[in-house]
Order: sequence, then C-alpha cells, then structure tokens
Amino acid sequence: MKKRLLAMMLAVVMAFSLSACGADGKSKPAGNETAGSQGESQEESTDMNIAMITDSGDITDQSFNQTTYESCKAWAEANGATFTYYKPDSDSDEARNASVDQAVAGGANVIVMPGYMFAAAVVSQSKLYPDVKFVALDVSAGDICEKGVGEGYDYNPANWNVADYYNTDNVYCCTYQEEISGYMAGYAAVKLGYKHLGFLGGMSVPAVTRFGYGYVQGIDAAAKELGIEGEVEVEYVCGGQFYGDADITAAMDTWYGTKNVEVVFACGGGIFTSAVEAAVKVDGKVIGVDSDQAPVIDQNKEGLTVTSAMKGLAATVNTVLSDIKAGNWSNYAGKIDNLGMVSDNPEENFVQLPIGSTQWGDGFTEDDYRALVKALHSGEIKVSNDITAMPSVSVKVTDYGSIK
Repeated sequence: MKKRLLAMMLAVVMAFSLSACGADGKSKPAGNETAGSQGESQEESTDMNIAMITDSGDITDQSFNQTTYESCKAWAEANGATFTYYKPDSDSDEARNASVDQAVAGGANVIVMPGYMFAAAVVSQSKLYPDVKFVALDVSAGDICEKGVGEGYDYNPANWNVADYYNTDNVYCCTYQEEISGYMAGYAAVKLGYKHLGFLGGMSVPAVTRFGYGYVQGIDAAAKELGIEGEVEVEYVCGGQFYGDADITAAMDTWYGTKNVEVVFACGGGIFTSAVEAAVKVDGKVIGVDSDQAPVIDQNKEGLTVTSAMKGLAATVNTVLSDIKAGNWSNYAGKIDNLGMVSDNPEENFVQLPIGSTQWGDGFTEDDYRALVKALHSGEIKVSNDITAMPSVSVKVTDYGSIK
C-alpha cells in the first residue's frame, strides 16, 4: 500500500514537472511517442507503456544508447505501444533512479535500461516498483552485487547470492559475450592485411575489457595462421571515459602519425570520435563497436570503417518485448543471461560483424567470415572471457593503461 501511495504521489508531482528535453540536455522525459501513425505496419495494439532511460550518454551516441532507443521506438510503433525515453540530469545513480521514478510516474510498466551503470537502479527500484518490468541490458551479477553488497564486496559474485539484492520477479538482465565479437574484429583485421593495430577502450569496465582481450586473441590467432606473429603489433589503452576529447585525440595522433598504427578498434561509446579525428589525417582506419558504426564513421571519410564488433541489442529488445506482449515474462524474470553464439547463421547471433559494411577482401571474404562463425558456434574455436590479465599471445602487445 505504501508503495502504491508513493507512486501515486510521484505521479501527481511529476505531472507538473515533466517537459520535453531541451537544448540544455537536462533530462526530464526526452520523448513520448505512441504508435498509431505507422498505419499499415502497426500490429494489434498493446497496453505496454515502454520507457527507455539513457546511461551516461544520449540517444545520438551512435552506440549503445542509440541502438537501444531506436529498437524500443521501432518495436513500440509496430505494436501499438506507448514509448518515452528519459535522459538523467547527471551521470549518477541518484539521477538514473530519479529517471526511473519519472518513468513510473509517467505510466511506464516496462523500463529498458542499457548499461552496467543501471545496477543501482536494479537493486533499489525493482523493489520499489514491483509491478514494473525492468529489462537491464549489459547488467551482470557482479554489477548487482557491487551495488547491493556495498562495502565488503570482494568482486567475486560467485561468493554471493545475487538474488538477495534485488527483486527477481520483475527484472531480466543480460550480458553479451563481447570477447567473441572482439575476436572476430581482430581476426578479420589481420587477415585483411593490417599488422599494426590499436585498441582504444572507454573506461576499463568488464565489457570493454572483454572486447579488448577478445580483439587481442583474434589478432594473435590470425597472425599465427598466416605465420606472421613477429610482424604484428598491438597498442592498447583505455581513455578513462566514454567520449572523445583533445587529450585522447592527441594520443591517437601519436599512434596513427608517429607509431604508424593502421587501424584502431574504438571501443567505448562516443570515444570513437577521437580515433576518427586522428585517422582521417593520415588515411588510417577505424573499427566500430556495439552497433554497425560505418554509417556515422564514414561520414568523416569514405571507407574509414573496416568493420564493427557488434552486440545484438536490437535482437534482445525485440525478443524480450515481444515475449512480454505475449505474456511470457516468466521466461525472463530473475534471469541473468550471457548472450552470444546461437547459430551458424551470422545474423542470428547476439555477437557479430556487419555483413553489409565490413570491408571484405581477398584475405578475408564473407565466406571466410561465415566459416569463422561456424567454428565459433561449434566450439572448434574457443575465446577466453578471462579478464584478470592480458591474454598470453605471440604478437607484441604494449598496454599503456589509461589516458585519464
């Protein structure tokens, strides 16, 4: 009863304060779109009221937030659902929790939250709003335990019962096997002839590290197959943030311009802008992340993007929302899935390279990619997800730590 009363009070208060996101980027609800204008493509309507909340970025990051937003919006338009997105006022747990409050006050009964930063919301808000279904993308048991246990957490979720720290009845979490798509990107790059490669991560959180360590493993595997281990070199660094700036661009200028790095895997939201800015000066190349980033990266220079190490965010959103609509929430409640290879068909997997925009060549064709996917799916090729230390490889790897 107290929880219902709180929600009602929030609804009254927020009704007077909600307004569309303005030029200052402050959050408040940033969009409210209800299906109905899509006409022929609209299916039978649903009473689902979907909210998506951004993490520290926004829906124009050409990465995690934007892909999630576009997928939620498209699904809502096709299924007659109400959809709104919210951008928190600041990069903090408190601001993200406040956006959940806003979403519930606005009538949301399904809230999609992309990124590990929402672990605190999973812990607190799932208990506060038991009638709301929470879909937390890229939130792991370790993320939840860190926020739930607090001081004294030993960063080994196996030592804790994660279900003690959130309401499992109304939360679905999933993570992705980033190491596999990172592996595919690194393998492809070396097969395509690149021998001096770089990895520019955002913050050194587990997902970014899995991408990076998988990338190094793929580079090493391809170099061994070609017998050129001694000729291949990898520069490795994290920016310490998920956006590019002058300092990070300067570091990339050194890589591309002085060290003669040929291609950089830019892995961390908007941090790709610094790699792109430096690459275009010397005809370098870039590898995108999370989604197919070629459309935005190649606006800076045609053919700039070699490939993108993708996560199946759209597939996850579409599958889960469709099952909620069909009344199958019980298939998801309380689960923390680790999504990866499910098929020999590349486009059915939750980790993949984009077939349409990858720069295929004689050294690595689309058929070669399909063979690689088959070997990964069957287990013939195994990629380690251990992030406790840089993988032991034959190629030279120079780890610079973090720029900031």
